[in-house]
Order: sequence, then structure tokens, then C-alpha cells
Amino acid sequence: MKKLMIAAVALLVVLTAFKQDKVTTIFIIGDSTAAKKDLSKGSPERGWGMLLQEYFDADYVVVDNHAVNGRSSKSFIDEGRWDKVLALIKPGDYVIIQFGHNDEKAQPQRHTDPGSTFDYNLAKYIRETREHGGIPVVMNPVVRRNFYQKAPANADDEALRNTTFADGATQAEGDSLVDTHGLYAVAPRDVARRMNAHFVDATRITHDLEQRLGVEESKKLHMWYKPGEHPALPDGRQDNTHYNEYGAKVVAGLLADALCEEVPLLKKYRAK
Repeated sequence: MKKLMIAAVALLVVLTAFKQDKVTTIFIIGDSTAAKKDLSKGSPERGWGMLLQEYFDADYVVVDNHAVNGRSSKSFIDEGRWDKVLALIKPGDYVIIQFGHNDEKAQPQRHTDPGSTFDYNLAKYIRETREHGGIPVVMNPVVRRNFYQKAPANADDEALRNTTFADGATQAEGDSLVDTHGLYAVAPRDVARRMNAHFVDATRITHDLEQRLGVEESKKLHMWYKPGEHPALPDGRQDNTHYNEYGAKVVAGLLADALCEEVPLLKKYRAK
């Protein structure tokens, strides 16, 4: 009996190791639009990366989200976060690389320039992912919900969490979504093309989503709450950058579809 138990345990270990070998990991590195959130106080805010696992069969594809609020392509490296991801990559794993929102900021610890330092960092992520046997997938930033002809002044998207509904923009909105990223949305595509890396146009995908929904319906994707509308936000909020759970789920689904089109090997693991 003891020998049978030992054999059973040994078989279980072998089968578990075999299953782990079959599992592909999709790592995500990026900023608050994708990041894991603190849910301990009931906040409805979500990053799209938190919902991506729902669109893949977890027996074969596991999403490991390392995106962090407020990070740029520069600060993610400088803080040692990229080194931690590199240590985890197995041959055949994927790394989704999405920055831009905070590279635009003026603070020297975060700022990069498209065409130079921003491109250099993206190329570093691509090159080092490959050196560790991984497969890089570059995404440009998701759009901000900006229907204003001129985006409201905001030096830091992270500061939006400290605002209330009354602090939000009051100027009239038009019918067309207005870009806020400029060359930060173009550089990722150009770097991916130069380095022959996979590219998903998250800017276009989310632009088309927001534009299709229009001024009012697009608010439902974001942290846009009137006072008393959500128990965790008694004073409400107008945040056109960050997603609520519904918005993150919708965006994650669209990006999962685009990822499977760009990387057909992943299609068979797409959850129905």
C-alpha cells in the first residue's frame, strides 16, 4: 500500500509538472489603464489587464499582470520591475508592452520622448524579452475619453482619484473624440515595425469604441460617477482615463480578440 501511495504521489508530481510545461504565460507590463487595483475599499476601478484572463482558457494560458499605476516605460525599468518580470519569462511566453500615458508627463523620473528615449525603452523591452525566449507584443496606449476640443489640464492621471464629480471638467463636449497622445501612440507601432515585433493598435481599437458609444454612453466605461451613485465614491468622480469594471471587461475583450488575430497560435485558447 505504501508503495502504491508513493507511486501515486510521484505520478501526480509528473502530471503537475507536465501541465505547467503546457501553460503559456501572458505577462502585462504597463500603467494604470491595465494595472491591478486595490479593491479593499470597494472601488469600482479596474485595469483592463485584470479582466484579460476571462478571455483565455486558464488551463493553457495564464495572464500575469505586472502593470502598475503611474508607471512609464522609464520608471518601470528604473524601479527594478522589469528585472522581476524577466526572471519569470519562460520560452514561448508572451509579454504585452503598453506604455505612453505617463511617459507624456513632465516629471523627470517618468518622462520620455517619442523618437528617442521612449523608443529606446520599448526596443529594450522587445530585445530582452526575446533574449529570455519570450515573444513581445507591443501595444500603444488606450485613449482617454476626451470629447473636448482641448483636453482639460491635468498634470497627472493618478491625481484624478483624488477629485470629486464637482472637480471635473465643465466645458461643453463635441461629437468627436480628440486625441491626447500624439506621437506616443505612433512610436510603439514604428518600433514594433522596425524590430519585426507583434503590434496591437490599442489606440485605434479604444478610439473606435469610445467614438461608437458617443459622448454619453462612453462615460459608462470610465470612473464617471455622480455623487451618491456608488457607495465607494460618495462625492462622485469624473475620470476619463481609468476604467470601471464594465469598461475594463469590454476593453479586455476587444484587446483579446486583436491579440488572437495578431498571434493566431492563441486563438485555440480563446475562451468562448
